[in-house]
Amino acid sequence: MPSKLVEKTMRTKRLPHIWCPGCGHGILMRDVCQAIDNLGLEKEKVCIVSGIGCSSRAAGYMNYNTLHTTHGRAIAFATGIKMARPELHVIVITGDGDATAIGGNHLIHAARRNIDLTVVVFNNNIYGMTGGQYSPTTPTGEKGTTAPYGNIDGDFDIPKLAEVAGATYTARCDCYHVPQAVKLIEEGIKNKGFSLIEGVSICPTYYGRKNKKGSAVQMMHWQEKNCIDVKKAAKMTADELEGKILLGEMSRKELPEYTELYDKIIEKAGGKK
Repeated sequence: MPSKLVEKTMRTKRLPHIWCPGCGHGILMRDVCQAIDNLGLEKEKVCIVSGIGCSSRAAGYMNYNTLHTTHGRAIAFATGIKMARPELHVIVITGDGDATAIGGNHLIHAARRNIDLTVVVFNNNIYGMTGGQYSPTTPTGEKGTTAPYGNIDGDFDIPKLAEVAGATYTARCDCYHVPQAVKLIEEGIKNKGFSLIEGVSICPTYYGRKNKKGSAVQMMHWQEKNCIDVKKAAKMTADELEGKILLGEMSRKELPEYTELYDKIIEKAGGKK
């Protein structure tokens, strides 16, 4: 991260961070900071909300209004903030377990309402903070401490889950293709409605080691070769796309935003904003 960006966006006294060497979360946190900075958002108008998990440590390092909340409830807290202060840019940083397991209902109902939140899911395919249990995004057949013989569950496609629930912007990025990640997060923040960006992270400590993915460098090289932009993917065959992860904007549509609809209800009831 450039030193000027660190000074502008981070609580430098709390650095260095405590993520494991090679963890992809620091890169994704930097991407969120860069997107905020690129958009020129006022620091006082940005609120970062996180739940519990490796990803949720990010809120403590980022120098904005921040809340580090309870497990699975980041989107619920963020909803309350947005309802009370709709002028704020409320950004949720959450993990695959935090958002789609214990927090799954909050995710789908916030998407259904189309409330103006930007949710960035740091997906490392595992519960990294609590010992390497398999999560809703652990690929079928892969191992975790709670799946020593291989996970038999199907894994969530998080952007698709959010899209069908009602999100008006969904996208997927990864740790390796940084400029694309920053741009997709920017677009999510600009969208007037519920936005979800999945950030495909790496966890060499638990997921990588348990599944023999090699070093952090090797896991990053895997992303370089196997994370494919959706536009390029459209020209590839099914065989060529086998085992690949698609990156880019997955969906975009326009629907009324929830806090604006709520204001109209207040007006009809004769109340004052």
